[in-house]
This record gives sequence, C-alpha cells and structure tokens, in this order.
Amino acid sequence: MAKYNILQEKSFAFAVRIVNLYKYLCEDKKEFVLSKQILRSGISFGANLEEGIGAQSEKDFLSKISIAYKEARETIYWLKLLNTTNYISEEQFHSINIDAEEICKIAAKIIITLKNKLKL
Repeated sequence: MAKYNILQEKSFAFAVRIVNLYKYLCEDKKEFVLSKQILRSGISFGANLEEGIGAQSEKDFLSKISIAYKEARETIYWLKLLNTTNYISEEQFHSINIDAEEICKIAAKIIITLKNKLKL
C-alpha cells in the first residue's frame, strides 16, 4: 500500500489542522456546536483511511476510502458554513479548504481506479 503514503501524510497533517481549528473555535470564538461537527468529520478521514490500509481486501479498502471521501466532503461543508457565518476568515477558509479539496481529489482518483479495477 506504499502508493497511499502521500494520502496518509496529507490526511494526518489535515487532522492536525482541524484539531487546531477546533481549539481556536472553542477558545477564541466560544463556538462549541459547529466546532464539534468539523472536528468529527475532519479527523474521521484519516481514521477511515488507516482502517482501509489495514483492509482484508481491495473491496474492503474501497469501502473505507469511500467513507473517508464522504467525511472529507462533509468537512468542506462545515468549513464553508464557518466561513459564511464569520467564525473563520476568508484567508483561514481558503488555506484549509485547499487541503480538504486536495485530499478529496486524491481519494476520488483512488476510488475511480479501484472501481475500474474491480469492475464495479
């Protein structure tokens, strides 16, 4: 599974950014509802990816990476909402959203490749 190492690295770095965003939202903005939502979805991507890397089959891996992809899409939604409601600035949003979109693109390519390989 060495070809997925870049995604592992990026998803872990993204999770660290999400944890730091969560702390900022709670400590500086006193926001406790949306921050919990973005924390859950934002760190879930990497966790599901790691589960997938330990998968018993390619179909099992496909299932886990698909769940991870959906979590990343959900995180983008929460980022947009936090930006639109002025909890994070346009600059903060742009910085972290670039990472989220990149993770989604990589995961989507892996999903497409595996589906074609498995003929799903």
